[in-house]
Amino acid sequence: MMREGVIMAHTVAFKEVSTEGLESSPVCRQLAGLRANEARYLFNKYQHSMVVEPAAERQDIVGYVNGILAERDIQLSATPLEVSQFEADGIKFSYVFYEDGLGINVMYSLDDTKKRAVGIKLSEGMEVPVELAEKFKFARQKSKLAGTIRGSFFVIKGQY
Repeated sequence: MMREGVIMAHTVAFKEVSTEGLESSPVCRQLAGLRANEARYLFNKYQHSMVVEPAAERQDIVGYVNGILAERDIQLSATPLEVSQFEADGIKFSYVFYEDGLGINVMYSLDDTKKRAVGIKLSEGMEVPVELAEKFKFARQKSKLAGTIRGSFFVIKGQY
């Protein structure tokens, strides 16, 4: 959605995949499928519609996720395109979708310190980022919306 040249927040559709906001990615269709796959999961599990905003307008969310990634000495060089952050069922969710096709999600339970983790997902067709290659093994998952997603995760130890 545009208003006077400014891209506004929009709800991610998961029945028909849209590349809105991701057009600069070399794997924009696959990244849009990954984003839609995440939106479908959230809607089915938490009855929550994912709303994304341009990352440039929400550096607070990018900074929050970067702070958690720093726990594992991860500094990503990819450009963040879109972000989302909300609370559902006592869990704070934060998402960052990157230009190279990477999707990072943080699930941070506000009550249970054992339910805090970072999910790392690679869009179909993208290479494993150098910053992640030596640190994680990636499992494959099939998705009707996103093709083959490769994913990994780590448990958050710190307080955020």
